[in-house]
Formats: sequence, structure tokens, C-alpha cells
Amino acid sequence: MYALADCNNFFVSCERVFNPGLNGRPVIVLSNNDGCAVSRSNEAKKLGVKMGVPVFQIRELVQKHQIAVFSSNFVLYGDMSRRVQETLRAYAPAIELYSIDEAFLDFSGMEHQNLDALAKEISGACLRNTGIPVSVGVAPTKTLAKIASKLCKQYPKLRGGCYLHKPADIEKVLKKYPIDDVWGIGRQYTKKLKALGINTAYEFTQLSALRVQIMMGLTGIRTWKELRVEACIEVMQASPPKQQICVSRSFSKEISDIKELALQVSMFCAMACEKLRKQDSHCYQALVFIMTNPHKEESPRHFESTLVTFQVATSSTLEINRAVLQALQRIFKPSFAYKKAGVILSEIVPDSAVQGSLFDQLDRAKHQRLMKVVDKINKKNGYSSVAVATQSLEGIKMNRQHLSPQYTTKWSDIIKVKT
Repeated sequence: MYALADCNNFFVSCERVFNPGLNGRPVIVLSNNDGCAVSRSNEAKKLGVKMGVPVFQIRELVQKHQIAVFSSNFVLYGDMSRRVQETLRAYAPAIELYSIDEAFLDFSGMEHQNLDALAKEISGACLRNTGIPVSVGVAPTKTLAKIASKLCKQYPKLRGGCYLHKPADIEKVLKKYPIDDVWGIGRQYTKKLKALGINTAYEFTQLSALRVQIMMGLTGIRTWKELRVEACIEVMQASPPKQQICVSRSFSKEISDIKELALQVSMFCAMACEKLRKQDSHCYQALVFIMTNPHKEESPRHFESTLVTFQVATSSTLEINRAVLQALQRIFKPSFAYKKAGVILSEIVPDSAVQGSLFDQLDRAKHQRLMKVVDKINKKNGYSSVAVATQSLEGIKMNRQHLSPQYTTKWSDIIKVKT
């Protein structure tokens, strides 16, 4: 048996924990640079606020209904996510952190327990310990557990926990469950399936295995089997190493100065390298890209990228950053104002698989020791406590006009109680 614990409207819920006056009010949280709605309260959803809608398109709606608007406070959300995870770990021998607001729990060997009561207990414990409402769906497969957790959100009478295991109940649910919402079936496959008249999860399960495999490959077959109560997606306690690492951001204001742009790109590079070392990997390639605002039709557009290849795989911020900034100089054009940039590390290999070169003159052992010390200091004292000189120390240039305090991680933002 598996469970999926899914935080309800997570970003909005985090804001409500420290501002109870938001309860019952329509609330939305915006993406980077206050661009689009990425989290909506149920009240905001009822008013017609769609997921991902640009905020400038709903300004009248926001004003008319006095919708509370917040910028993404990722420091706060990350810390609240950690607190929810700590509560969940007390209830299962294995847990897979699927995203910032979702986690799978492995209930193998716990089938003798009352899993419906356990799901409700976990939901209640998360709310009590963190203030975050969590929907816990339990089922024989991870895909069905996803569906069960969504049922919790649709039916408050379930009290945050749903145990979906009886064949008749599973069939009844799948007959009403839209194929669009099935975990593992993306937009392209949804279009293909709907073209064949497949509109529900149940109709999908009635296809033959051969037809599913021809149309959707291994991923489709696994989803098909999971919906037919055949578990084939295990809980992964450790995430597999990434084969590509990307750090990119849109800027609050367009940048036309190469020095200012280099500060941001250098910071993206340092962040990507830190992620690379965190998973004990090196990379052979680094790509840097820059682009103008694609939404400004009246302005000239420009997108440019270039790839750098290293003779020996590396994880050194110093080596990669130097190559990335040289590449940036080659693709930058002063006649354009850039809205977004990024760095992508690829051709990633484990530390143990790095092959040296007879012509390599870099003291790689020294670089590794230095990077280890830098990471250790930054982990203890905060990001960018130690940084390369070309890196921006002011952070990413983002527009966050509606940012709430970092209640749990910043001394000056801790709530003060007067007695």
C-alpha cells in the first residue's frame, strides 16, 4: 500500500498560517517577478482565477473582489515543507519527497492496520503540527494514491484521509475521473487519447496492453498497470542524480549592460555548480543562454545560446564560471535589452567516472578541496557567504512587491506577541 500526502493550496496555506485574517478570503500567490498565479485558494478558484493566468489579466477581478495577492516567498514555503515532512516521517518506514508540497509514503507491511483511520490521523497531525491542511490518499498503487488524495480535496466529509482499495470503489471512481488529471499522462497523450474517445481513466484501462505500449511506450504501460491495481512504480527514498541542471530566471527589469548581466549569469552558474556538487557529480558541458522579452511584440527580439565543452569533467565553480562568462561575451549584443538568462549543465557523470587527461594543467584536487570548503561555509552561514568576485551579491533581480515576511527563518520577521 502507498499513500500520497498532498498539501492543499500549499503556498496560500503557508501565508494563512501566519495571517489567520486570510482564512475565508480569496488569496493568490504569484510566480517569479509577480507574473502569474501559481497558487489559489478555493475562494479564488470559485471567482474564476485560473492556474497560471498572468496577473495583469485579472487586475479588475482582484480589485472587485479584494483578492489578497502575495509574491512567492520560497524561503518560507521551503521551511514549512520541511516541517510537514518531519511529521510525515513519523508514520511510514519510507518516504519519497515528490515535490515541495507532495510526498509518497510506503505502507508496505502495514496492511493489517486501519489505513483509513491512519490517513485521517496523518492529516490531522500535519494540521496540528504545522497549520497546513494536507490530503492523504491511500491505495494499492502510487497512481491510485494520487487519485485518492484528490478525492479528499473534493469531499470534505473524508476529513483529509481517503483509503481507496475496494475493486468496486476503484472502478466507480475511475469511471468519473478525467483522463486529463491522471498522473503520468501529459497533454500530448491526452489529446491522442481523447481523439480515440478515451475521456476517463476507466476507459483508458479498457485498452489493450499492446495498444497502450505502441501508443505511449513504457511510461504509458506503467500508468495503465497502476490504474488496474498492479503496482509497478516504487517509492524512491533518494532522488536519482539529475542528468541536466538548469538555473534560469526572468529579471524584474530588462538588462542591456553586459556587466550587469554578467553578475546575474555568474550567480546562476554558482547555483548550478553547487547543485552539481551536492549530487556528487561533474559535468562535461555548460550552456549559457540569454533572451529578450517574448511578450513585447513591438520590441526587437533576440535569443542566443552557446555551448562550452570541458576536456575533463568538472564541478569547479571557478572553472565553469570563467568559461560561461567568456561565452556570454560572445553572444551578448548591446543593441538588445535582455529579460531572461540561464545556465544549463549537461553531460553529467558521477565523481567516480571522471577521466583525466595527460594535457590537463589544472590542479583539480586543489579545486575540489576549495569547493568543499566553500559549500561547507555557505551551508553554515547562508548562501553566498563566500562567492566568486564576478557574482552578484544582491540576489536575483526579481520583482516581488507583495512579499510576506520570512516568519520562520529570519529573526527580524518573527511574529511579536504583546502581552
